[in-house]
Amino acid sequence: MSRETPLGDFLRARREALKPHEVGLPEYGRRRVPGLRREEVALLAGVSADYYIRLEQGRETSPSPQVVTAVAAALRLDAEATDHLHRLCLDETQRPRHHRGDDVGGSLRQLVEGWASPAFVVGPALDVLAANSMATALHSGFARFDNLARMVFVDPAGRDFYRHWERAAHSCVAEMRAAYGFDPASVRIAEVVEELSQASDDFARLWRLHEVRGKSQERKHLRHPQVGDLHIDLSAFTVNTAPDQQLVVYQAEPASPTAAALERLRELTPARTAATPLA
Repeated sequence: MSRETPLGDFLRARREALKPHEVGLPEYGRRRVPGLRREEVALLAGVSADYYIRLEQGRETSPSPQVVTAVAAALRLDAEATDHLHRLCLDETQRPRHHRGDDVGGSLRQLVEGWASPAFVVGPALDVLAANSMATALHSGFARFDNLARMVFVDPAGRDFYRHWERAAHSCVAEMRAAYGFDPASVRIAEVVEELSQASDDFARLWRLHEVRGKSQERKHLRHPQVGDLHIDLSAFTVNTAPDQQLVVYQAEPASPTAAALERLRELTPARTAATPLA
């Protein structure tokens, strides 16, 4: 009897997203399944079809690292997705014991508030745990600056604020998928996924794709209701004392129109002495 597992769900989604011609297989006749067949993935990975089927069906939960690497290569996974696949194969005793809390340390709060640019701290489910006054002002067009995923998919302001909304939506879900790989049993991630899947068909669709990408560096095009268009460079940093939290900093190119717009926003923003907790 088969049973759904995070590992099986991921393998199935990535197999169905891959076309035969993308892996050098012939594509002719009517195919009864989207993407590759299980037997084709098994052939490419050099394992038996029965073994691969057991992986997808949840009847084999402890594949060797060599098999996982071979399956990742067969599915044409990039480095992040391959690491994610390896993590999904770990049992609870093998997973690192992270902080798994919403409390932001005092030193980190001081660092966040001391930053002149917008800066904030997010948890694995993209909850905003602390933010400085500039970050709060930057997101003032939203009903609540509390969870980045909810802001993208549910708040009407999201589609105007994120000028490349589809890209922001994909990034948002892929980041949460990456966090899920570290802790598939996370109650908070499950809560957010359930809430947003019911509230947004777009979120539900993207969550089913199992795309994986962590926060690092990227350029964002935003539109603020008071200061207009902003071309922001995002940098994200893992917090050593709380590895499940990330510090996110938005910066503008010096002497650019965006830098001038952020300066106007700063003039409109009341000063604070400590980063506001938002969880």
